Amino acid sequence: MGGFYSPSDLQSAYKLQSATAGTGLTIGIVDAYDDPNAETDLATYRSHYGLSSCTTANGCFRKVNQVGGATPPTGDVGWGQEISTDLDMASATCPNCKLLLVEANSAALPDVGAASNEAVTLGANVTSHSYGGTEDASEASLDTFYNHPGVPEAVSTGDTGYGVNYPAASPYVVAVGGTALLTAANSRGWSETAWSGGGSGCSAFETKPSWQTDSGCAHRTVADVSAVASTQTGVSAYDTYGTSGWVGFGGTSVAAPIVAGFYALSSPSFRTGGAESFYSASVPARVFDVTAGSNGNCGGTYLCTAGVGYDGPTGLGTPDGTPTVVVAAAGANETDAMTSQLMASLSGSTVTVNNTPVTVQAYNIPTQP
Repeated sequence: MGGFYSPSDLQSAYKLQSATAGTGLTIGIVDAYDDPNAETDLATYRSHYGLSSCTTANGCFRKVNQVGGATPPTGDVGWGQEISTDLDMASATCPNCKLLLVEANSAALPDVGAASNEAVTLGANVTSHSYGGTEDASEASLDTFYNHPGVPEAVSTGDTGYGVNYPAASPYVVAVGGTALLTAANSRGWSETAWSGGGSGCSAFETKPSWQTDSGCAHRTVADVSAVASTQTGVSAYDTYGTSGWVGFGGTSVAAPIVAGFYALSSPSFRTGGAESFYSASVPARVFDVTAGSNGNCGGTYLCTAGVGYDGPTGLGTPDGTPTVVVAAAGANETDAMTSQLMASLSGSTVTVNNTPVTVQAYNIPTQP
């Protein structure tokens, strides 16, 4: 759709090897409620952009509820937009991947957490989560829903600016912040700044993982990486469940499935390492460092201000899928190419978790059509 980024734009911006990698891998899309038009809307998006068909009939697409059954939960038009965006962004970045949509009964964290577990149980190699809520002292008790060694879980950091949300704060996920993406007259052809709406900061409750070494936060720091999310530089998506078809979307709900797609295109060792892979000193640069922009007021520190190296709003940067960084076609002949190279807008819903009200919302902001 004119004016918003297409699959070819995203593949160009992040140097993704989308044409050759991803075959045999499955991206799990975890959302709440049902989108009855998910498969038909996905077909329109993929056909429009010349992507291969991904349907139930050909085994590429599968939709289940949070326990793996065929009976869908109640429909919701707002979450339907989220589902369409997530499926479209996963398709844009990894068109050769299979797509597993797991629809939770509600936006309550135990429900979407159960859906997360089900996605992994059903074979997802990477999952995408475009939802979250304010932190709570009991949130660590929910971390088990996102602790799946070997399966990276890309989670949106939120769309309200500086501040930490859960489950992005979990040390078991890949916390995905947001950027504004623009074309540029440089060798990459693109430039990025931190998006003002992306979430970031220092978790009040979650333990700092061993692979995070920033000194300004004693707990888990958010984000790990980032991707395009600005509503001023939105992406094209197709949704007919409550909207009229083609629309532009922004928000870190766009960024999370993009990063999930990046993992699906990666080598096995990088993919199974989850967030830690981005922090590892044993691999070459695999991000585009984002050094400008801010998402709020934190006294000018790195927790809300982009700069050289790690910062809160954009993490270590945005994915760089240049072949010398992340390659590997998956499947029966999947090889660890990286190793060889080294050697050579939605209404919030309030739910109760452990007797504490928690507001959960999908991170998806429609832009002007």
